[in-house]
Amino acid sequence: MVSRTNLIVGLTGGMGTGKSTVAALFAERGFRRLDADQLIRDELLPSPQIAEAIRARLGSAMLAANGSVRRDKVAEKVFSDPAALAWLEDLLHPLLFARWREVFAAAEGTAFIVEVPLLFEKQLENWFDFIVCVTTDSATQLRRLEQRGVPPDQARQRLVKQLPLARKCELADHVLLNDGSPEFLREQVNTLADRLLSSPPSRSHDRLHVRPS
Repeated sequence: MVSRTNLIVGLTGGMGTGKSTVAALFAERGFRRLDADQLIRDELLPSPQIAEAIRARLGSAMLAANGSVRRDKVAEKVFSDPAALAWLEDLLHPLLFARWREVFAAAEGTAFIVEVPLLFEKQLENWFDFIVCVTTDSATQLRRLEQRGVPPDQARQRLVKQLPLARKCELADHVLLNDGSPEFLREQVNTLADRLLSSPPSRSHDRLHVRPS
């Protein structure tokens, strides 16, 4: 059973807004960091059963010669095919949520910061006591994505599948602005971390019975 003594903070925002940087700053303040994309990449996709399901549904081109999933090919496929994307999410998300439950239940009294890019899009609000959104301007987003090796056309294709940043900011409990210096961002995180660690949970929820769509 998930402990009610955990503080579980969801961290979201658009691609290239600096979620990972913010999560690292929260980790410096003692939060345990979980990254939904990393869990999928490092724990779920390496599974032979998952690889075989992807091969059977999306084709053998999705796998490397050694049988591992080629994440670049999968991303290229699903972000241009809504049906394939929905199928992949239906395959992976229940496993991700089960892993979250295990981690939360095994760490009573822990403050978590959980990176979830599509938190609002997938209606995962009830998993978290508070939700933090990181925002920046669109030009900075695209520049950061290009620096990470994401072609501009592919970046725009992915961004249009997300809620606009302005809407995410409206839905979040707290907003961090990542347009300034690293020192300014750190100051915001430190102020917010102090507030969150001293605040009672803000939502009525049941993480064990939430039914994300």
